[in-house]
Amino acid sequence: MTATFSHQRFLALAATLCLFIQAHAQELRSYQGHFESDNALTIQITDGEVTLTPVGPSALEIHYRRDGLKQLPSFAIASGKKSGPEAILSEDEGKFSYRVGSLNAVIHKSPFHIEYLRGQERLLSEESGFFASDTLRGFRFALAPGEKLLGGGERVLGMDRRGQRLPLYNRAHYGYTTESPQMYFSLPAVVSSNKYLLLFDNTATGTLDLGASEQDILQFEAVAGRTAYIVVAGETYPQLVENYVNVTGRQPLPPRWALGNFASRFGYHSEEEVRATVDKFTEEDFPLDAVVLDLYWFGADIKGHMGNLAWDKKAFPAPEKMMAELNERGINTILVTEPFVLSTSARWQEAVASNALAKNLAGGPKRFDFYFGNTGLIDVFSKDGRDWFWNIYDGLLDQGVSGWWGDLGEPEVHPADTVHAIGMADEIHNAFGHTWAQLLYERQTAKYPERRPFIMMRAGFAGSQRYGMIPWTGDVAREWGGLQPQVELALGMGLLGFGYTHSDLGGFAGGDKFDRELYIRWLQYGVFQPVYRPHAQEHIASEPVFHDRRTRNILREYVKLRYRLLPYNYTLAFENSQTGLPLMRPLFFENESDLSLLDVKHAYLWGNDFLVAPVVEAGMDTVAVKLPGGTWFDYWNDTRYTGDQALVPVDLETIPVLVRAGAFIPTIGDINTSRDYTSKTLTLDYYAHKSAPASSSYIYEDDGKTANAFALGKYEKLHFSAHRNTRGLSFSFKREGGGYAGMPESRTITLKIHNWQAVPATLEVGGEALPRLLSEKAFNQAERGAWYHKRAQQLLVKFDWHRAPLTLTVKNP
Repeated sequence: MTATFSHQRFLALAATLCLFIQAHAQELRSYQGHFESDNALTIQITDGEVTLTPVGPSALEIHYRRDGLKQLPSFAIASGKKSGPEAILSEDEGKFSYRVGSLNAVIHKSPFHIEYLRGQERLLSEESGFFASDTLRGFRFALAPGEKLLGGGERVLGMDRRGQRLPLYNRAHYGYTTESPQMYFSLPAVVSSNKYLLLFDNTATGTLDLGASEQDILQFEAVAGRTAYIVVAGETYPQLVENYVNVTGRQPLPPRWALGNFASRFGYHSEEEVRATVDKFTEEDFPLDAVVLDLYWFGADIKGHMGNLAWDKKAFPAPEKMMAELNERGINTILVTEPFVLSTSARWQEAVASNALAKNLAGGPKRFDFYFGNTGLIDVFSKDGRDWFWNIYDGLLDQGVSGWWGDLGEPEVHPADTVHAIGMADEIHNAFGHTWAQLLYERQTAKYPERRPFIMMRAGFAGSQRYGMIPWTGDVAREWGGLQPQVELALGMGLLGFGYTHSDLGGFAGGDKFDRELYIRWLQYGVFQPVYRPHAQEHIASEPVFHDRRTRNILREYVKLRYRLLPYNYTLAFENSQTGLPLMRPLFFENESDLSLLDVKHAYLWGNDFLVAPVVEAGMDTVAVKLPGGTWFDYWNDTRYTGDQALVPVDLETIPVLVRAGAFIPTIGDINTSRDYTSKTLTLDYYAHKSAPASSSYIYEDDGKTANAFALGKYEKLHFSAHRNTRGLSFSFKREGGGYAGMPESRTITLKIHNWQAVPATLEVGGEALPRLLSEKAFNQAERGAWYHKRAQQLLVKFDWHRAPLTLTVKNP
């Protein structure tokens, strides 16, 4: 009681002090003059200066500076974005405007403040704007009535965070379920229902108050750090996301194997256990692409070994041979690493001698105790720390490691009196994981430019996606309450550039006994989220191959479906690398006029054409699925749904998965690993409906591993389109791109036309009639032809597609 009361009193006093400072600052602050230089506008004001810099399409950085106020470099803005598009400056009586793209900053001279417009529409406005005292700095903005605010990073609070006061300090939340205001990956940014994005480019400990203390005020507070914010505007939500990642950086395309199935647990204790697990996947006919080794690879126990970062040769006597043999089977090895070096570890003295560790106030290595032992923290902000850390990674890459799992990178424990090369802990805490990922990405791509890095990390900052960071949602409880917020977490992060946010499938923490239904539901959902990685504490197996026959049989088909969908999923990954569009997309992307869709947190779009609603409660036989409008088909049985809600029946073998009318869904046959991937034989499921008279799609293809394949021209796009008229359907097929190693010269296409009611009068491919076949068996055996499946109301067409464009016509009877 006493501690809580004291904390509340402190917050109230701090808020009162801030208001006093604001009133005083607004009274005194006024315009003194301005100049343009290097495509930026700098304005002198009575208490310092502010610079407005175009940093991308419809995006501005606003940086306030005052003498004696320490500044840090921008962590959010991607390199080169300071030379953004040209802005247009115009003056009027008492104010002037600075416009870039559709974003117009209107600068009022006295009292000085800036408001932002899109055309004539007001987006947001500084209330009293910038403030700074000896212990607090930040900004205040006015909020519009009814405005919804999404974002803030990983939180479990509902999609709309307005009315919340959000701590900005990356911190672990072990065993969370249905509520968490503070987690592993906080982001000082919000997306507004008014289609702007506001990012505070400050990595220090702080708070984002979204109308909690004052109903119509957004207030950012930090104890130190850069006094800058970035405003981005967009005409649509997808365009807003694209404009944002143009500023903060696009996620590079990962290797194709990153979309496959992972074997992972806490953890594999020995080489023998790793090999036995991989063999079990083969024995049970489960595809597999990666095995993830937790901390036992460098120590026999949980405590006392962190920082060794070298193989425990008793448990792993021949790691290079093991990894090489796994690689021959198409299985990649991922190792966990942490930024802590225990004083009991084999590398402690080496780290100290190399000046790799953060300092205490006396200039020596900072030591402190936490769960794993007495430790120091690698200073990733110092050149010595980065060099020492990279040398370890480089050696492991030479041994055959394929990817990295960076754990505890908030950092999980980070004493405030820790001294880093560029500042104190509380100044740069939230940039630690970001800078760690930058180290790995930049050093690896410099030495191995042909490789696509795989970097999975638990914490970072705005813009970390440009370093290939793949976040997960931390140590979630292994219970229904842990599954329920996973869509919300992924959608919120995807809006801010982190399109690969995923969960430990099945749940990580706790669980007294195996819950078959929960486990199956979580792994079914996993097929339609970015990374398929079951992971958990080992007292209950995380891998499906170690569970009962019914569980295995259900999930085997889902894991195989994940691989069949690789053409679709890999294209989503490509789109993300080009535009920033997340793989999991909120329903309001589909109908931007319906603000109620902003609150939907249990259903989402998987790419453009799937709508998925995971089953998140026990014993469900029907799920009410919110629809964003349009016509949708059940993926499992072709049942058609329209309106604003679908009541979808489910059993243990199905979850609601709907496909939009007019969609093309590409799939391949079954494979054992993504290394076997080929689109030489391709199935296209097309969902015909009168509400979609014209539609088009494509799949992106390359070799799955070459870095920058698209920029190098080493790719192919396969374009498909359909047009419906009174006479029937016509399809067009076109290939584009410079080609890649292993590209099929021709493909066998099976086109499945769903929702087709009769045998067609004629059916031609490239002007030639196709033979009509009378049975499914005859169709499967034929090299080309067509068969009408009357019971399923599907028309199946098989033909070869060479390099030239091709047309297929289906005429009504």
